Amino acid sequence: MMYLKRAYPAIIVLFIMMALAACGGSTSSGGGGYNSTPATATTSNSSSGSNALIKTSTATIDGKSETILTDAKGKTLYYFTPDTATTTACTSSCAQNWPPLLETGSGTSTSATTLPGKLSTQTTTNGNQIEYNGHFLYTFAGDSNPGQTNGNKLFGKWFVATPNLK
Repeated sequence: MMYLKRAYPAIIVLFIMMALAACGGSTSSGGGGYNSTPATATTSNSSSGSNALIKTSTATIDGKSETILTDAKGKTLYYFTPDTATTTACTSSCAQNWPPLLETGSGTSTSATTLPGKLSTQTTTNGNQIEYNGHFLYTFAGDSNPGQTNGNKLFGKWFVATPNLK
């Protein structure tokens, strides 16, 4: 009986995380736990400057300091392993919890720093979504402040995007 009392909080946390981070190829338009909007930015043709769509920052991932990709506001960018290079698997309610990084301006995708990989834009069901090395990029509604990485490794499908992402 004592074991069950200790297991209840873990079970409740598990169910909450599943509800908040529910994702996949669902086409439902139901709401998620965060009711967030897609991350957007206007880009310029310059590869450096304050209008850059992607920046880098340092965060602690798995106990070590790493350089990560962030949006213009400093929010951590993630990639979703079920995506392919041409199709996003995160749409509808998934995209409410994992807002896709969208380009809304004219020009090409830019970075505030030189990145070893390739930035590109592809039209998806989410809009003009930004890719890095063939991986669509997203923020996580569960990250309330810049530098947070609460979405890393969720369900074994969401991972923090780094400059060396292949």
